Amino acid sequence: MAEDFSRAVELGLKLSKRIYYGKDKSTAASAPPRQLSMTAEAESFLPTAPMVYAEINDPSMVDNPDVPSYQPYVYGRCDPPVLIPMRMHRVSLEVDCCLDTAFVTVSGAWRLDCVSASRSCSCRIAMPIGEQGSVLGVEVESPFKSFSRELIPTEDAAADAAKTASSKDGFLIKGHLYTFKVPKIDGGTILSVKFSWSQKLLYQDGRFSLNVPFTFPSYVNPVVKSTSKKENILVNVNSGTGTEVFFESTSHPIKKTKHEASKIGFSTEREVPCWSRDDFNFSYNVASNEIVGGVLLQSPPLHDFDEREMFCLYLYPGKIMNHKVSLMSRAPDHSIWIFFVQVFRKEVVFLVDISASMQGTPLDCVKTALLTALFKLNLVDTFNVIAFNESSLLFSSSMVQATKEMIGKASEWIEMKFIAEGGTNIAAPLNQAINMFSKAGGSLPLVFLVTDGAVEDEKEICDRMRRHLVEAGGLITPRICTFGIGLYCNHYFLQMLAQIGRGHCDAAFDIGCVNSRLERLISNASSVVVADISVDSLKDLDSLEIYPAQTPDLSTGSPVLIWGRYTGSFPDNVEVYGTLPDLGKFEITIKVQNAKDVPIDKVIARRQVDSLTACAWLSGNKQLEEKVFFQFQ
Repeated sequence: MAEDFSRAVELGLKLSKRIYYGKDKSTAASAPPRQLSMTAEAESFLPTAPMVYAEINDPSMVDNPDVPSYQPYVYGRCDPPVLIPMRMHRVSLEVDCCLDTAFVTVSGAWRLDCVSASRSCSCRIAMPIGEQGSVLGVEVESPFKSFSRELIPTEDAAADAAKTASSKDGFLIKGHLYTFKVPKIDGGTILSVKFSWSQKLLYQDGRFSLNVPFTFPSYVNPVVKSTSKKENILVNVNSGTGTEVFFESTSHPIKKTKHEASKIGFSTEREVPCWSRDDFNFSYNVASNEIVGGVLLQSPPLHDFDEREMFCLYLYPGKIMNHKVSLMSRAPDHSIWIFFVQVFRKEVVFLVDISASMQGTPLDCVKTALLTALFKLNLVDTFNVIAFNESSLLFSSSMVQATKEMIGKASEWIEMKFIAEGGTNIAAPLNQAINMFSKAGGSLPLVFLVTDGAVEDEKEICDRMRRHLVEAGGLITPRICTFGIGLYCNHYFLQMLAQIGRGHCDAAFDIGCVNSRLERLISNASSVVVADISVDSLKDLDSLEIYPAQTPDLSTGSPVLIWGRYTGSFPDNVEVYGTLPDLGKFEITIKVQNAKDVPIDKVIARRQVDSLTACAWLSGNKQLEEKVFFQFQ
C-alpha cells in the first residue's frame, strides 16, 4: 500500500512538469525531485508532514488555473489515479502537552494550482501521526463547502488495514499514516485544512520528548518566490505534577511566553524562506531527585455516557543518577561500564518467532535488537533464548548466567539457529519460558515475546496465563512483554497478554523501525525501579473501576498511569506501595487534587479504548464492545 502511494506521487510529480507558471516563477519549486536509489525511492514520496494532494484521473485537466499553458492535449486515463502534491501557502503548529500525552494541531492552506479552473478533482488528505498516535479529527474548508471528520483510531486498527484499504475515502498506510479523500474541488481553490491528533511523549531520565512530523518537501513551496510564507508555532506544557517544568531543547526557534511552576509556554511567528525541512522536536524536564506522584480528579465531560467521576494516578521514576546503588554492566564492545541506577536483578527469556513469514529484514532486525539487549544485561542477571516456529529451539535447557562467555555463545547460536521457516506455535514455547524461572524470588522474571503471526489458540493462551500468573503472585510472577511486527499478527492478543502479565506491549508496523522500537521496549521493561505496585486508600469508595487491572512496574523509561471511574468521597491522600530492587518496601503518600487544566478524559481516551477493545476481544462481551463504541463518541 505504501509503495502504491509513493508511486502515485512520483508519477504525479512527473505529470505536473507540463504546467507552465511563467518565467518569473520559481522553477525549483516545480521541478521534480532528483533521481533516487531503488531502496530509497518508495520511502521518499511518503508524506513526512500533513499534506494535500490532487487526485488525477484525467491528465488533460492538469494545467495552470490562472493562465492556461496551452499544452498539447493528453489522451488516456490515469489508472490508478496519480497524486500531485498541492502548494502550501501557510502553516501553523499548536501543541498542548499534558502528563505523558501531546495533543497536536496542524493548520494550513493549500492551493489546487495544478488543475485548470474549469475542471475539478478529488483531493487526498494525508496525515502522518507521531508516537502511538490517534487521529482526533480533520476539518476542511473552501470558499463554497466544508468537510469534517472526527476519528480516534487505535494502532490496532492498522491490523485491519486489509479491510480499510478497500475504502475509497480513507485508510491507513503503514500503521501511522492516515489518508482520506475530499471530493470535487475546483481548480484554483484554496483549501484550509486543520489536522488534529494525539501522540505519546517519550520519557527517559526525567525528560519528556516530543517529535511531530513537520518535514515538508521542497515541491510544496509556493510557485511564486515572493509569496509570503508565515510559520506559526505554539507550545503549551502542563505537567500536572505541581513540580516545576524546565525547558530542555527544541528544533525550531521559539520564545518563552509563560512559566508558572508546572506550566510553561512557547510561541513564534516568523517569515521563512521555505517551509520546515525538519520534524518539530521539543523536550522538557519534570523530574525531581526522587520518585514523585499525584492523583488528579475530574468530573465527566458533558454528554459523557458514564456519569461517574474520573481519576488519574501517575508515578514518575525520577532522575537516574540519584538512585543509590550502581550495577556493573557491559557495552557491546565487551568493555566494562557503570550503570548508575539500582534496578532489579533479572531472569530474562527471549522468545522469538522464526516462522517463514519472519524471513529477511524482520528477523535480521530482531537479531540486532536481541544481541544489543544481551550485552546490556548485568553480570548478576540470568537469561535464555527460545526460537520457535512449529517447534522450539532452546539455547540452553536452563537459565544461564550473563557472563561474557555465555553471551558470546548465545550470539553464535542466534546466528546459526535463527533460520526463518515453518509455521507458528506460541503456546508450547511460552509455557517452556514460564517454567524456567526460579521460584526462590529475589529477581524479576521477564519474558519478551516477539512475533509477526497469529495462532488459533490465542484466547486459550491468555486464559491459561491468567490462571497461572494469578496463582503465582508477588515478585516471582513472570512479567510478559510482547512485540508485534507488521499488520498480520493479532495485536489484541499481544496487548491482552502483556496486560495480564503486567508487562509492556509495543508494535512495529513499519519494518524499518523494528530494531529501534524493540530495543526501547526491552530497555524500558528491563530497568524496573519499583515492582509489585499497589494502591491503598480506595477501598472505602462506593464503587471503583480501575485500569489497567494489573498495575505495571515503574521503570526508568516508563512512568505509570492508573486511571478509572468511581463514586463516593475520594480521600485527600493515597498510599502507594511497592517493592524496591534491594527487596525493601517502597511507600509514598501522594496528594489528591482537582485537575484544573489537565483534560484527563482526553489523556486516557486512547488507553481506555485499547484496554477495552482487548478485553472485548478476549471475552466476546457485547457490553464491552458497546462501551468501546461509546468511548469514541
